[in-house]
Amino acid sequence: MNTDLSPIGSGIDGLDDILSGGFVPGRMYLVHGQPGSGKTMLGIHFLEEGLKQGETALFVHGEESREEILANGAALNVDISDAFFLDLGPDSAFFTEDYSYDLVEPSEIEQDRYTQDIYEAIREIDPDRVVIDPITQLRYVEADEYQFRKRILSFMRFLKERNVTVLTTATPSSDVYNTEIQSLSDGIVALRRAENGQRRIDVTKHRALGQKEGDNGMKIRENGIEVYPRLDPHMGERPFETELLTFGIDQLDDLTGGGFDRGSVTFISGPTGAGKTSTGTHLLAKAAGKGLRSVVYLFEEDFQTYTHRSESIGLPISELQSNDLLSAVEIKPRTYSSEEFAHMVVDDIEENGTDIVMIDGIDGYTTAIQGAESDLIRKYHALTRYLKQHGVTTITTNEIPEITGITSATDNNLSYVADNIMFLSYVEMDGSLRKVVGMLKKRSGAFEHNLREFTITADGIEVGDSLTGLYGILQGTPRDNGRMGSSE
Repeated sequence: MNTDLSPIGSGIDGLDDILSGGFVPGRMYLVHGQPGSGKTMLGIHFLEEGLKQGETALFVHGEESREEILANGAALNVDISDAFFLDLGPDSAFFTEDYSYDLVEPSEIEQDRYTQDIYEAIREIDPDRVVIDPITQLRYVEADEYQFRKRILSFMRFLKERNVTVLTTATPSSDVYNTEIQSLSDGIVALRRAENGQRRIDVTKHRALGQKEGDNGMKIRENGIEVYPRLDPHMGERPFETELLTFGIDQLDDLTGGGFDRGSVTFISGPTGAGKTSTGTHLLAKAAGKGLRSVVYLFEEDFQTYTHRSESIGLPISELQSNDLLSAVEIKPRTYSSEEFAHMVVDDIEENGTDIVMIDGIDGYTTAIQGAESDLIRKYHALTRYLKQHGVTTITTNEIPEITGITSATDNNLSYVADNIMFLSYVEMDGSLRKVVGMLKKRSGAFEHNLREFTITADGIEVGDSLTGLYGILQGTPRDNGRMGSSE
């Protein structure tokens, strides 16, 4: 028996990450999930990876024919036509026309011969990898639970002696045979469909190597299964940097205490139309002057609208994009899981050296990304922690429901995530709405506790002097003990 624990690939990179490198050779694994969850396709990936490595692969099947299996794989650009096939289904030959191993004649098949047929096929072919889809068909040929357990144990020892790695599939059920398979397997990969239709994958058991705990994202796309492990915020860290990102607007820099620290998490909160996106984009444009690269993830408007609106107030979006200092990515609703989106952000950072990430906005994120809102907020927090620990600055816009006044720092109770919170608000003055800007929080240093008048013009953002002689501004109806816009 091989005692080498060096893992072999599953054929799915993200799954290998969860499995601490892959499957252990000579072990038996269970892929568990409801019909349509992707069990067979995962097995096809596993065999294709073996074929790519020059290994011999055997597919033992009982519910679909060889032709159906190959067609399903080909539809997703996965090819296992060079594998051997053993068909245990009724009224069909054991091996297809390409590989003829007459182990037994179909007319001589009896139910109690199923496992023996598999033994003989493995001895004859000597495969490195085997998929048995499904393993639960063997429960019908054993007299009781004891005999079934004895058969599976014998099978596992046989495999380990020959160093064969086996993936089996099963549909969840409450019977004792299903429980026995889970107990005896060296690892369990659980697949499921959430109520919203989102695919999820979880490795609940992996002897010898262990696994990353928790629920993970999964998609089936044109090239087969894609797995997106939940983000580990502690994967690599950059040294802490004390450089400040400034707006280049004296009054706004004074308000923020000189700007925001690189690597910090900033929320810009305010009602619709107050200028949150424009304020964040202004900071990105100023950072580009220092050679810092930014990416904006647009959850609430399309790329053309964002570009036009920004350039109409003097922010050179097209020029920054052509110089690779800014990238804007439009996120379509219900396209990504939170894990896939997180990996999109991480890949951009690793491939392009991105310094600043802007998420516009958090309400669009919880609407567009698949998953329950409470889970999404937790995973958003994990993403910001990862970015922060890698020295990447995060800016998130957050729309609050109040048109005038401020009753909460952020929507969705996210203020604990933020290092900095800037807010924009409308106030009613002389029968018209005017805007103010202020700071509610800055972890790393002092900031002004006054409010300033805020205006967006064709020439860009304009910020006035600190407002004095007024009270009730945060209630949206200031009362004048002086005049708006007067200096201290």
